[in-house]
Amino acid sequence: MKGLELAEDYFKTYGAPVLFEKFSKYKHRIAAGLVGDGSECYGFDDEISRDHDWGPSFCLWLTSDDYALIGRELQQEYERLPQFFKGYRRKVSQWGQGRVGVFEVGQFYRGFIGLDRPPLTLKEWLFIPENNLAACTNGKIFYDPLGEFTAFRSRLLEFYPEDVRLKKIASRCMTIAQFGQYNFLRCVKRKEYVAALYAEAKFCADVILLTFLLNNKYTPFFKWMHRAVKELPVLGRFVYEKLNELINENDYLQKNNLIEEICAAMIAEFTRQGLSDSTSDFLLNHGPVIQKKIKDPGLRNMNVWAG
Repeated sequence: MKGLELAEDYFKTYGAPVLFEKFSKYKHRIAAGLVGDGSECYGFDDEISRDHDWGPSFCLWLTSDDYALIGRELQQEYERLPQFFKGYRRKVSQWGQGRVGVFEVGQFYRGFIGLDRPPLTLKEWLFIPENNLAACTNGKIFYDPLGEFTAFRSRLLEFYPEDVRLKKIASRCMTIAQFGQYNFLRCVKRKEYVAALYAEAKFCADVILLTFLLNNKYTPFFKWMHRAVKELPVLGRFVYEKLNELINENDYLQKNNLIEEICAAMIAEFTRQGLSDSTSDFLLNHGPVIQKKIKDPGLRNMNVWAG
């Protein structure tokens, strides 16, 4: 059984009755679901995942006023719920505390994005880690009649303002070119194989980051990046398969050919999306072209590598 399905069944069996019977005055003001850290929130959990921070559990979200009134009492009721459900018990690791239970809406999001409201400025958007945005918009909402938690979530799911997306795409052009097209083979020629391995890994990571940006989706935690990219409609399957080829290839020249093939596909997508009209096959030359499309002068004049 998948953790998200288990969590929803657990809420319906034990959580919802508590809300309706013991907190009937607030039952239409409380949201429930499972969102945040953990493979089950992405639907990527398996038998290996079950050794820590996995099992019957869910989150409850309250407005700040309601949290002040009933937050502690609701948490106490949550802790009284049966620990075993459908043969599973949640195992909490040393660092797994605080992932489930009762939260104030702003407090919950602040833990991921550093703000108790959706970002307002371009710089606020720019400096929130992408995997944090992925984590606080994953999972599933089981119940939210008031809609406050869902409204916050929906604003984040609208994705970055276009200027921020362009800034990040421009920056990824620079780093992908630097680590993949430029430095990988140079490291090999110098017999700096550790550096070459690092360049290859950084190239893979930044290609995935760029693919998510081209799909207007947030990139998840590193363990799930490659698995998740496969499902993206724009270049997702291509990137997933080509990166598999790259890491399994032992011939360095063929690795370099694969790097160039991947970069060529990215450049073709830039053309399709109207992001760059450069004819260069070197991604580094596309970064400044894309950055010039940014409307905000402060963001447009930032170092192209930043972001």
